[in-house]
Amino acid sequence: MQSPAEALPNTHPDRRMRVVGVGASAGGLDALEKLLKSVSAHSGLAFVVVQHLDPTHKAMLSELLQRSTSMPVAEAEQGTRIEPDHVYVIPPNKGLTVAAGRLQLATPAQPRGLRLPIDLLFESLAHELGNQAVGVVLSGMGSDGAQGLRVIKAQGGMTLAQLPESAQFDAMPQSAIRAGCVDVVAAPERLVAQILCGQVQPQPEPPQDGEAFDTSLPPGELQGVLQLLKRQGRHDFSLYKRSTLGRRIERRMGVHGLSSISAYEQLLQESPQEIELLSKELLIGVTSFFRDRAVWQALRDVHLPQLLLAHADGQVLRAWVTACSTGEEAYTLAMVFSEALQATPERSACSLQIFATDLSADAIERARRARYPEAISGEVSAQRLEQFFTPDNGGYRVAKRIREMVVFAPHDVIGSPPFTKLDVLCCRNLLIYFTPPLQKRLLQLFHYSLRAGGLLVLGSSESVGQDTDVFEALDATSRIYRNRDRIKSVGIPDLPFARRQAAAPAMKEHPLPDTQNAEANLQAVADQLLFQQFAPPAVLVNESGDVLYINGHTGKYLEPAAGKANWNIHVMARDSIRAALTDALLQVSVQKKPVELKGLALHNGDNPPQAVEITLRPAEVPGLPTHCVLITFHDVAKRARPSRRRSGQVADAELQAELQRTREELQALREESKASHEELQATNEELQSTNEELQSTNEELTSSKEEMQSMNEELQSVNGELQSKLNDLAVAQSDMKNLLNSTQIATLFLDNDLNVRRFTEQARKVFSLRESDIGRPLSDLTTSLAYPELHDDARETLRT
Repeated sequence: MQSPAEALPNTHPDRRMRVVGVGASAGGLDALEKLLKSVSAHSGLAFVVVQHLDPTHKAMLSELLQRSTSMPVAEAEQGTRIEPDHVYVIPPNKGLTVAAGRLQLATPAQPRGLRLPIDLLFESLAHELGNQAVGVVLSGMGSDGAQGLRVIKAQGGMTLAQLPESAQFDAMPQSAIRAGCVDVVAAPERLVAQILCGQVQPQPEPPQDGEAFDTSLPPGELQGVLQLLKRQGRHDFSLYKRSTLGRRIERRMGVHGLSSISAYEQLLQESPQEIELLSKELLIGVTSFFRDRAVWQALRDVHLPQLLLAHADGQVLRAWVTACSTGEEAYTLAMVFSEALQATPERSACSLQIFATDLSADAIERARRARYPEAISGEVSAQRLEQFFTPDNGGYRVAKRIREMVVFAPHDVIGSPPFTKLDVLCCRNLLIYFTPPLQKRLLQLFHYSLRAGGLLVLGSSESVGQDTDVFEALDATSRIYRNRDRIKSVGIPDLPFARRQAAAPAMKEHPLPDTQNAEANLQAVADQLLFQQFAPPAVLVNESGDVLYINGHTGKYLEPAAGKANWNIHVMARDSIRAALTDALLQVSVQKKPVELKGLALHNGDNPPQAVEITLRPAEVPGLPTHCVLITFHDVAKRARPSRRRSGQVADAELQAELQRTREELQALREESKASHEELQATNEELQSTNEELQSTNEELTSSKEEMQSMNEELQSVNGELQSKLNDLAVAQSDMKNLLNSTQIATLFLDNDLNVRRFTEQARKVFSLRESDIGRPLSDLTTSLAYPELHDDARETLRT
């Protein structure tokens, strides 16, 4: 039985006919005409054109496009069989798709302004034709077409976009290019040549663990391309598997019809656009919601509840999703954790902070927007759509509580420092693209990043290999592992990898310094040693408390906080000295005089309290616009134990002083808190009121903007059609004038009121006419004819 795609007509016996879907909007008529003019009458291609049209206006698009091509151009009708070398144009107020080799029309379900007819066509082409589908995005506003191109590319089809500089409105082409789903970017008149010469390879499926792709490119020939990418400021792909790189470079070569790697390298040197497209191709952004459902079900039902029970109620768990692409996997983890939390009521106060990272800044930006097309309804159940998403303009937006669980950031897992103290680490379908040595290094990195007992989740084709001493398999089928507490024996991994290796300079031999130079440096060496030995621990901070310089060992007094790096003294100071230090910093900033803090007790874990003194001195640092403060720490040695009575008096005095200081601080805090509370309450009320007004206004403006944008695009299309018609009328009028003048007959054209509308050159001799006489009544004209009944006969002619 034939598949629908095989049912299509076939002009090439060795392959199925290719159907080219073309999407355009405002300014698209000129681009469509240029594209069709470049197509020969027997290319074997069929074109299906979708443009944003006014649903209430009779379209003239088909007859306008017919002037630009010898191929038949017709408005699409229900059930029309697709033929090669034909052009089919969408009718107004219809959605156009392809199924079983025929055109299908349907009335749009979405209201005007929310329709995405280009995406609709492209997705149907992808599902119908697979790698024979071709999608082209031309001039227009908005982002219609980008999602459809992504679906075509995922099926191995060919995707093209108009060069933004050549488009009257570049929003649609730019949106498709930014989405990383475009194979070719060119001017409209060059797109068809790219389609005909390009033989796009299907998107390669991820390899199984240890499996390599077949590629005809020798590994040595790829080095020039990789070096060129690196020199142009792109990522370093040298640690990726050569077979993976080879297949994707071959795919780009096929797009341009190139068979030589040297020719493709020359193209890269001449085309920054191709470098951008190749870089996006190599980043491999394949993802979806709940990919490998059994994995997420095992996490929800078994492993996440166990992880929650191992933590105290109210604790914040930390997770890292590497290579998150456009965010689907990170949001999937957030949804699964929420469901596991509902099933574990004894840990209902726990929460999860997810760090999601990717190399692609464009992918991160899309993930942050948290908006996905309606097609995700095939990946996410109706119950989850209702619980974790909100409908948004024909698509879905991630609910606010799920969005707030995830922090997105650009990050290079190979060359950047990792996130640490993690409870969950998801690295799915990334390791398979790396060489075995890099895989091992990354597994060591993940072991270092995870807490003891933390979960490592890998892809279905990945495993921990021989690292079973640090990772315990919890579910071999789902590739879920528990981190063992073996960090002391494994050690801290060497990181970052690639950047350190690339930046490491070659070792150079230097002659040993002579004795005379060594003696000259003795004083500097001695000064340095004395400074290190006897200088007290100290930090230099600015007025905001940001640490600028650290001297000596300050770990006893300061400690970096968990989470995102924050080098601020107010956050790093130990709890027992933080309040006093904060007050003293404020005092120094105001008075510009040194402040000494004495009698402070430093509590550090289970160790007995240590008496410390802290001195704060204002400092001017050349080159810095703000004032700085030097903070030095001094441990106070314990005194010889006095008599019991004396000891009691000293202790009472110290307690009284500390109590007095605490009372003063408490009173100041109460006054500040009261004033701040009143201000915050008033501000909060104003903000709530303003927020409600802004939200209401924003909803109205969003609705109005969408309607106006849709109407604007439709008016632009109508305006283009009318302008073309005006040009046709001007040509016709000029032709008629030339024809009449060539007849050598005196002819006078009158309107219904017998006023002059037009005349030929021969009529000038009979009526003494000038151009200014157009519009004058016939009765006002003088004539050389002996014909007094002329006016009456003209009136009678008009009447009959």
